Amino acid sequence: MQTEDINNRFDFHPATTVEKRGEHGSVRNACATLAHFINEHVPEGYEKSLAITNLEQAMFWANAAIARDRE
Repeated sequence: MQTEDINNRFDFHPATTVEKRGEHGSVRNACATLAHFINEHVPEGYEKSLAITNLEQAMFWANAAIARDRE
């Protein structure tokens, strides 16, 4: 792995444009909508907890992709 890749993974990546802030918000809103759907339609239990936890993880990774984009 290149030093640049490690630095990119661990650096702080603020949303520097209005567009990026909007993209972060869109991802958060879409994931929250799905989390509420799962919460309302899936029985309580371990699997439901994992589904919401993994959705949260997907949100974090999607927002990391937006933040780390080098373009």
